Amino acid sequence: MALDNDKVVNSLGFAKTPAETRVVVAMSGGVDSSVVAAQLAEEGYDVVGVTLQLYDHGAALAKKGACCAGRDIHDARRVAEEMGFPHYVLDYENTFREAVIDEFADSYLAGATPVPCIRCNERVKFKDLLETAKDLDADCMATGHYIQRKMGQKGPELHSAEDAARDQSYFLFSTTPEQLDYLRFPLGHLPSKEATRALASRYGLSVADKPDSQDICFVPNGNYASVIEKLRPGAADPGDIVDVDGNILGQHKGVIHYTIGQRRGLGIGGLGDPLYVVRLDVDKRHVIVGPKEMLATRTIPVREINWLGDGKFSDQSERHVAIKVRSTRPPRDAIIRPISDTEAEIELLTPEEGVSPGQACVFYETSGSRILGGGWIWRGY
Repeated sequence: MALDNDKVVNSLGFAKTPAETRVVVAMSGGVDSSVVAAQLAEEGYDVVGVTLQLYDHGAALAKKGACCAGRDIHDARRVAEEMGFPHYVLDYENTFREAVIDEFADSYLAGATPVPCIRCNERVKFKDLLETAKDLDADCMATGHYIQRKMGQKGPELHSAEDAARDQSYFLFSTTPEQLDYLRFPLGHLPSKEATRALASRYGLSVADKPDSQDICFVPNGNYASVIEKLRPGAADPGDIVDVDGNILGQHKGVIHYTIGQRRGLGIGGLGDPLYVVRLDVDKRHVIVGPKEMLATRTIPVREINWLGDGKFSDQSERHVAIKVRSTRPPRDAIIRPISDTEAEIELLTPEEGVSPGQACVFYETSGSRILGGGWIWRGY
């Protein structure tokens, strides 16, 4: 029976049957994206699975069990075979290196704290892969991210996942309104990861019990410094650990081994009150340490803002929001003061510790689940 286009839409929001709706599923090889593909295939959609090879999975930088490595490509292909839909592997190694890995290395060398997973979503998955989906005449692209797309009065809105413990909104703030119109996130409403694994078992997927990937896909065991040394030989030049007055307290084996807020592993014990890394001076090769109170930040400059709220960002008057400066921290009350369409000053109502250039600053409604956008912290403290 034909659908009455004025009254009925399918589960992806289109006024046609699932069989008439083509959806490209971005498949990492993990349980989340595999469940999305299986669920949509079972509902009768015209599913096309696409997996990106983001780096040479035989190289030293590759991490076993990480997103988009060799085993994961095999697992994604196997799920496609089990559910009976086509699957393609696209070589995005050069794109990934240029758009994500090189900037990661350069930012780290500049004393910043980069978040490459956000850049990967922004510059590869939701840019090049999304265009590939359109080239395949897909009506939309679906992913296994834990976040929700809801229709508001002025179009689709981005909302936090139902399960706060799995919410990935911090990593997706740079999704543009145009991209959001095309994307779908079928897992965002689920109450827990256990519910996802239950669906995987119900579909009989071989990845139902596969462990989640950990850390950044191209960083083995979370050891950033070792990766930087491979990418940028000579990056680990030694230097001095100094206090805020410039007094030398010790030596370090390379600025790349330190992050803002670090306390352990400084090798300068016995100097009285605990000292923390409060700033990195790459040019002088100085790791600058001070007391914990020096980590407290109340004003944060942000640029490269992607605004997902209503209206034009620069037309906003100062606005009370909640912000996150790290994915693992709870939102903090703050005031946004726009400077231009892409720049703003953020005032925290309560100081936050360990804020570092290179981190993302993501804006949320003070009440409710909507993500209003975000930007990049760009100046040292």
